[in-house]
Amino acid sequence: MIKDTRDRSLATVARHRLYRLRHDPTPIIAFVLVVALTYLVLGPLLALLSEGFRVQFRDAARLNSTKGSLTTYYLQRVFSSPVSTSMFWQPLQRTLVMSLVTLTGSVLLGFILAWILVRTDCPGSDFFSKMMILPYIAPSWTFALAWITLFKNRRIAGSMGIMETLGYSPPDWLAYGFFPITVTLIFSLFPLSFLLFGSSLQSVDVQLEESARMVGARKEVVLRTIVMPMLLPALMSSGLLIISRTIGSFGTPYLLGSPVRYTLLSTSLYGAVQRGEQGLASILTLVIVLIGMAVVSIDIFFVKEARRFVTVSGKGSFQNRQKLGILKVPAVIFLIVVLLLSTVLPMATLLLSTVSIRMGIFSLDNFTLDYWIGTSISQLAGISGILRNPDVIRSAWNSVRIVSVVSVIAGGIGTFIGYVSVRYSRSKVAGYLKQLSFLPYIIPTIGFGAAYLTLFAVRRGPIPSLYGTMALIILAMSIKYLPFAARAGTAAMMQLGTEPEEAAMISGAPWRQRFFKIVVPILKKTLITGIVLPFISGMKELTLVIFLATPGIELMTTQVLRYIDYGYTQLANAVTVVIIFVIMILTLLLQKVTGSGITSGLRGN
Repeated sequence: MIKDTRDRSLATVARHRLYRLRHDPTPIIAFVLVVALTYLVLGPLLALLSEGFRVQFRDAARLNSTKGSLTTYYLQRVFSSPVSTSMFWQPLQRTLVMSLVTLTGSVLLGFILAWILVRTDCPGSDFFSKMMILPYIAPSWTFALAWITLFKNRRIAGSMGIMETLGYSPPDWLAYGFFPITVTLIFSLFPLSFLLFGSSLQSVDVQLEESARMVGARKEVVLRTIVMPMLLPALMSSGLLIISRTIGSFGTPYLLGSPVRYTLLSTSLYGAVQRGEQGLASILTLVIVLIGMAVVSIDIFFVKEARRFVTVSGKGSFQNRQKLGILKVPAVIFLIVVLLLSTVLPMATLLLSTVSIRMGIFSLDNFTLDYWIGTSISQLAGISGILRNPDVIRSAWNSVRIVSVVSVIAGGIGTFIGYVSVRYSRSKVAGYLKQLSFLPYIIPTIGFGAAYLTLFAVRRGPIPSLYGTMALIILAMSIKYLPFAARAGTAAMMQLGTEPEEAAMISGAPWRQRFFKIVVPILKKTLITGIVLPFISGMKELTLVIFLATPGIELMTTQVLRYIDYGYTQLANAVTVVIIFVIMILTLLLQKVTGSGITSGLRGN
């Protein structure tokens, strides 16, 4: 009798739990997300760690060991072998020096621009604020292509550069190596510090400055003792993020460093992968990942420390811009010069090269549309223009469909992560998902691509090898861009209370109907951001796909790199112009749909 009662009680509890899960499957969604993301985010890192300390097939005979046995051979080869200097230590030194120089230039330029456009009465501040973020939207390697078009010399085959055509042969130090890589990275990354400094300057409580001036403090004293300490968090965040981006950069160092064998950590890693030295590649990737995680961890620490700086008070607001007076004209000239160097000149160079038979000659008989619509370009061994070239059309189709799927997957997962994180905000599962979904952002892209190549290059249990398939590219991109989508999903869900769902639940609506007919429509504008941002990032991605794309799966970015290797500069530039045009259109559509832009927070009152 007691047993029957207990059985009926357990059956009642089971039916009750099943009923709750049927009407609120959030625990099931959370469980699936935890399992899937643990494998897709932590799995590649663990596989990388394993490959770096196990004997690879090609080295088994040399090491007199069996494949898969433990070894420190690759560790020793990277750090203490005769080739370690050229493979690791020299690239590491170059990478760190370049990161520091890029950091200094980007932060200084971004701060000056932010101060002029946010804190002064400079005319046209709204226009210049919008234009200064264009280099951030365009692919970072756009500047490298423009630099090659201007300053290339005979170290690269193909058509002459503009300076060569004009009778000047640029020296190697100007055309390739440290100087051009650093300059192009600065112009690519300064918008990041500009945005962070601009937002901080906009929110600084000016009552503190006004109080200091009322007691007789000079402007330079106010700047040094009040403004700069409150900008320290923005300074550290922008600086450390720029260092992280520089360390993980591949396209620019490859394009401008390879001709003179100027190797950084990213290109050294790429060379190891190309040679099939998987063990060495794993160790190099682990170093890059550790550096990236350390840098961004420091950034996270300073973001937390920023809470100690009260920059916005209850009544304070920015009211008066500083008058430039006689400095107004020099300030406008400075903004125009920066705009010309960072946006107009690179874009004009790329566009001009795509309609010129010989770059740098400005006569009517030198202009042509063959690189766009030509059927057989005599200068390029009969290759068709990009709009008629089947290889380009195929790569464009691959890019669009791959990135479309990536954006939907990343946006969908991000939405569910946001839903679980907000509905179970106090649970450990929510915290774990937040941290796990942010981890791909910490890992430099080049290390992330190598890690995914390591995990999915061979069959592992029930998971088949995905190497050479679109599925691997889609999977890697989806997880790499997940932080954008997850943050958008979380931000969207935090705007919505539980009342609409509870009302629908009382009326008997199932969860699927509540979610897709109530939650998603209400938050569609914010959720669209989590879909469009991965699409924009995917269209300009080079570092990730260069590891995962095979000759049978070309994307537009890999097509650009292939044309550069062949010396077809005009075709590479034409494909790049198409990519930039698509990104610009998508960015404008995103701003139209959401009703806000990247620089909306920089506009003064």
